[in-house]
Amino acid sequence: NTGGAWDNAKKYIESGKLKDGDIVKKKGSDEHKAAVIGDTVGDPLKDTSGPSLNILVKLSAILSLVFAPFFQTTGWLVCPLNENPDVAPFKQCK
Repeated sequence: NTGGAWDNAKKYIESGKLKDGDIVKKKGSDEHKAAVIGDTVGDPLKDTSGPSLNILVKLSAILSLVFAPFFQTTGWLVCPLNENPDVAPFKQCK
């Protein structure tokens, strides 16, 4: 999202909508130069972290769906492992 925000800021300035009082800030202004630098820094963030986070979210969702029956039948997440040392971790809690 950071890369997209910087890109949008640069486009906003280039469209001539940024004003300081009565002065319109356009290409070539200090604000535009700063926005170009921000956009340059933000492009790798936009191009790499966004898609990788998307994959991470999908992978987490798939893993939770695949292992949900296991956790339900064993009660492994419900029972603390150290509650009773005589009970194996994968048996139901007493």
